[in-house]
Amino acid sequence: MTSDDARHHAPATARNREPILAALRRHLPERGLVLEVASGTGEHAIHFASALPGLVFQPSDPDPGARASIDAWAAGARLSNLRAAIALDAAAPDWERAVVGGMVDAVLCVNMVHIAPWAATPGLVRGAARLLPAGGVLCLYGPFKRGGWHTAPSNAAFDADLRASDPAWGVRDLEAVADEAAARGFAQPVVDEMPANNLFVVFRRG
Repeated sequence: MTSDDARHHAPATARNREPILAALRRHLPERGLVLEVASGTGEHAIHFASALPGLVFQPSDPDPGARASIDAWAAGARLSNLRAAIALDAAAPDWERAVVGGMVDAVLCVNMVHIAPWAATPGLVRGAARLLPAGGVLCLYGPFKRGGWHTAPSNAAFDADLRASDPAWGVRDLEAVADEAAARGFAQPVVDEMPANNLFVVFRRG
């Protein structure tokens, strides 16, 4: 990356993008609009839009630098099914108003829930419930605790590191997220085990 290149790079993307893509193929419709919340560098959005041409991807992020990176990656990819990044903060009230058209077929959020204050999670669920039709899906990827316990010692260590960096961050209980989703009309989650002790969690709107 040159000094005037807005593209950012996340090394984890190269490791997890194929397992996530396989999960998306299992759970997303063949056609429709997918809102990605907290798109980060934009590398996932580029990869998924390229591999799933029947879907239109709307990336988003609250950080201007991240949005610049997303759009820089998109400019190089020249994908007709990838929209320009929009400013969106899942913890903000009524964030879904930023989505043009006010309706999407799926909401995807990769590695945000544990690197954000808890308020971002109920905010994400609330906005997704307003944007999704019956049968639409909210898909989450990342580490989660199950039954109050970490799924691996490495996740416990990661959780401790997160909380040392910011006490508002941390690996969340999947059951707490499911309770938030149920209160907003989502069914109980379908959970796919993923590499590196992560989960792909799918909540379907009732």
